Amino acid sequence: MLRNFPKPDTPYAHRMRDYFIATLTFLCVAISLNLDATGSLAQQNFMGLIAWTFLFGLLIGENKEVRMQVIIAVAFATAGEHFASIYMQGYTYRFGNVPAYVPPGHGMVYLTAVALARSGLFLRHSRKIAAFVVLTCGLWSLWGISGYPEQGDQVGALLFCVFLIYLFKGRSPMVYLAAFFITTWLELIGTAVGTWKWATIEPVLSLSQGNPPSGVAAWYCLVDAVAIGGAPVLLRVFTKSGEWIRGTKPESIRQQARND
Repeated sequence: MLRNFPKPDTPYAHRMRDYFIATLTFLCVAISLNLDATGSLAQQNFMGLIAWTFLFGLLIGENKEVRMQVIIAVAFATAGEHFASIYMQGYTYRFGNVPAYVPPGHGMVYLTAVALARSGLFLRHSRKIAAFVVLTCGLWSLWGISGYPEQGDQVGALLFCVFLIYLFKGRSPMVYLAAFFITTWLELIGTAVGTWKWATIEPVLSLSQGNPPSGVAAWYCLVDAVAIGGAPVLLRVFTKSGEWIRGTKPESIRQQARND
């Protein structure tokens, strides 16, 4: 079950860049969501400009694979925001829109999950972190369906089960663990200050839904799966397109010609 996890107690290297990305994102989430709780649309747009600047700056130090993953994550998550929030009304922002800082914010959140996943701290203590996440999220999910909270959370329990499948069967368990921390952080802050609110009843399955749902990190497991699966494909397409534009045939075609 834990075969996809790094070997424990191995002296993995610490890179300050990974911790800087995470620290910056956690701080930006806390500051921006509190500011937006009482801010205007103009302020949202300005925060969006700042967020895009931060994201582009952080991507400068990443390789092309990670950059492409972040681009795909932003596109996929933004499309999901418009579908789930504006169209389905599963949750709603203060102005009924998708704030301008949300798309680049998704990029920073995803990059943070990747950075923490490769950090020495997470790699060395992966099994302990996994135990903490499963226990914490599991108890949170049980509380949501126990009948004690005023707003039930059947959706959270369902998402927690999905999260477990990704965690123990998926190919990026460390990213999923890291996603739990950053998504839980932003969801607790965002709902507490009123930046957005989850619907009491989920519109598709008509299940009760917490504010926020306990297993919300499962959505970023899906984002990661799309990003990791799509990045190599797009990189190959761009590489071959660039070779054709420069007037040269792709390497695969040149190799086939030499073999013929």
